[in-house]
Amino acid sequence: MQSNTLKANHAKITSPRVGRGGKRGKTSGRGTKGQNARAGHKKRPEMRDLIKKIPKLRGHGKNRSRTVRNAPDYMPINLAALELAFTAGDTVTLATLTQKGMTNTRGGRVLPVKILGTGTITKKLDLSGLAISEKAKVAIEAAGGSVL
Repeated sequence: MQSNTLKANHAKITSPRVGRGGKRGKTSGRGTKGQNARAGHKKRPEMRDLIKKIPKLRGHGKNRSRTVRNAPDYMPINLAALELAFTAGDTVTLATLTQKGMTNTRGGRVLPVKILGTGTITKKLDLSGLAISEKAKVAIEAAGGSVL
């Protein structure tokens, strides 16, 4: 084997150089005048024109971050969690819930809490300043507690 007899394993195919004189003259295979004949030519996609003609509605979509919600996001806490965390006769407020680590924060502020009626409660608890469901209110008052 000699170096002058070596061959590449793949075919060496190069794209033809057009538009630089030589065999391809005039339009250099680009056809006619205008946008199509220019270097780097791209026609606008037809679908984009159709999308731009559709009337845009307000609300979600591109404006999702700018929509205003009036309803606050409540963090749910069940009666079963209150049964485990508090002793009989305690007062349950947003401050006591945050001290026990039962609430979350969003953007540096504590989320409002809503007490839900899942689970049972046997301890007398006094709840104040919290949103509460009807089922939970009935269960707390049946256990001897109060809702303010």
